[in-house]
Amino acid sequence: MSRSEAFAKTGRTAVQQNIQGTLEFLQKYPPFNQMDLVHLSFLVENCQLRFYSAGEQIISPEDGPVEFFYIVKQGLIVGERRQGQDSSKETTFEITTGECFPIAALLGERATRTSHIAAEDTFCLLLDKAAFIKLFSKCHAFRDFSVRGISSLLEHANQQVQNRAAETLGSQFSLETTLAELSMRQPVTCQGHLALNKAVQLMHEQQVGSLVIADEMQRPQGIFTLRDLRRVIADANADLRQPISEVMTLNPFHLPPTASAFDAALAMTERHIAHVCLVTDGRLVGVISERDLFSLQRIDLVHLARAVRNASSIKKLIQLRGEIRSLVDRMIAHGASPEQVTRLITLLNDHTVSRVIELCIERLGDPGVEFTWLVFGSEGRKEQTLHTDQDNGILFEASSQEEANAIRQKLLPLAREINLALDDCGFTLCQGNIMAGNAELCLSRSEWSRRFSKIIREATPENLLYSTIFFDLRAIWGPVEGCRALRSELLSMIRGNDMFLRMLAQSALQHKPPLGGLFRNFALDKKGLEKDTLDLKIKGLTPFVDGARVLALAHGIESSNTLERIRQLVSKGVIERLDGDAYAEAYHFIQLIRMQQHQQQARSDLAYSNRIYPDELNHLDRRILRESFRQAQRLQASLTFRYQL
Repeated sequence: MSRSEAFAKTGRTAVQQNIQGTLEFLQKYPPFNQMDLVHLSFLVENCQLRFYSAGEQIISPEDGPVEFFYIVKQGLIVGERRQGQDSSKETTFEITTGECFPIAALLGERATRTSHIAAEDTFCLLLDKAAFIKLFSKCHAFRDFSVRGISSLLEHANQQVQNRAAETLGSQFSLETTLAELSMRQPVTCQGHLALNKAVQLMHEQQVGSLVIADEMQRPQGIFTLRDLRRVIADANADLRQPISEVMTLNPFHLPPTASAFDAALAMTERHIAHVCLVTDGRLVGVISERDLFSLQRIDLVHLARAVRNASSIKKLIQLRGEIRSLVDRMIAHGASPEQVTRLITLLNDHTVSRVIELCIERLGDPGVEFTWLVFGSEGRKEQTLHTDQDNGILFEASSQEEANAIRQKLLPLAREINLALDDCGFTLCQGNIMAGNAELCLSRSEWSRRFSKIIREATPENLLYSTIFFDLRAIWGPVEGCRALRSELLSMIRGNDMFLRMLAQSALQHKPPLGGLFRNFALDKKGLEKDTLDLKIKGLTPFVDGARVLALAHGIESSNTLERIRQLVSKGVIERLDGDAYAEAYHFIQLIRMQQHQQQARSDLAYSNRIYPDELNHLDRRILRESFRQAQRLQASLTFRYQL
């Protein structure tokens, strides 16, 4: 009997002598806790137990095609991969109790691309390739996990979150319900030559709030709603016999029938509209209205946004802000993703800021100068959660420095009042004074351009920090053309500036994901009030935000949203699709954990914090969080390689 055969026999005996204990162990960890007992029993009956001492190599690329599926029963394993052409190695991941490897290599019938090494004395359950393939073919839960890996676990975790949130909310309505399911009747249409009075009569007869103007092929050309009718009637000179095409709203917004209820609600809120056309292959197939959404569920996003936009006072806005938290609860319970929730929060924040500006102008008087309110940071990226502070500025047009100085003196008193009013509404004042009331952030477009140019030319630590704030800019009130021009100019300044991009990439590596603790698998703070915690925003989300920003700026991508940047980087071939999907899922999950924490803090009337105690998470959440941090490590490693850092 060979040595390997002896090891296998001893390992099988060890498992056979404790079948029940091995079953109970596996039932604690996904995906094994989702498997039928018959399939789990098959796995155990075909397993062997193997011991690896600290430092021992378990598998490596040089071993050839992988022959076993490994499950860590006790201990810790690290993966090491060579960097580029040199002999240096990077620790790419850790695998701990209840986790398994190397699935991709087994399915691909190839060698692993990473060396797996025992970081401490470790016991593994080994399932040979033939048994793995049989289990893969027989067990759906195991096959789903093997094919989709962490995605299947994330889906399971999201479902748990939804279930917990829904326990206190009663009826469930999925935000992912398609618009095709909600479209209850054929759209009412007419051609553009129909007289206005005839069109209104048709709307009355059909009892609809909108009329879509379409050609002979049912291609929508415009829409006429009750809001348009009020506008026409308000004109004393209106001719009720004129063609409907003269008063319709051109090129109505549309979505495909496969879009979701959330997509429609968000579009109505963003665009201040009450109807969305459903279009397939250029042809009108339906219309969704606010009433359709409200009658079939309790989504009050559109209603809340309208109430914010029309709030009569700052006091009323403060009251309305209190409703956002419960809306977020309902959104999560109804299946909204973290990206949808952060977009929703940002959208309502945008409306709140806009209304605060208008109320302050009403109270203090119009300064007589056209200006644009800019937002930076998380609001600029449309990634806000319930916990947010102010990062804003003002942009205006001026033909000379003297004119810029005069305009600034007119706008600064108003800007400071706006900042204070926003603080009353829950947007805390920025400790770094990144606010429009700061004279250094109330600038003409040429002044902003010069400031951005200086940041790029003089890449000091302070300027690199400013770039991570200001370069995610967005206009939310006032003319948007100046902001668009400024962003285009910014991308032109950066394009081809390898030195600045390299320094920006180096700065993006400052916040390392909190991995590396051998006993808890997280690197936690060790002193003071923050002992045994980690910061989800700084250590978890920031590596993705900063990494995506560097690559987006380097490749001329205008979007400031992190996930949209990743998607566009994938479409441009800068990031592999599988990597992009993994980064997005990791970012989603960290954001989800963060939002859950903020919800719990709000319910308990506690101050918002981004710090968590990982030991308080359940095993599944800890496992996915650890994998999410590993994806952040991989993104940072790619920056290191691209920019030779």
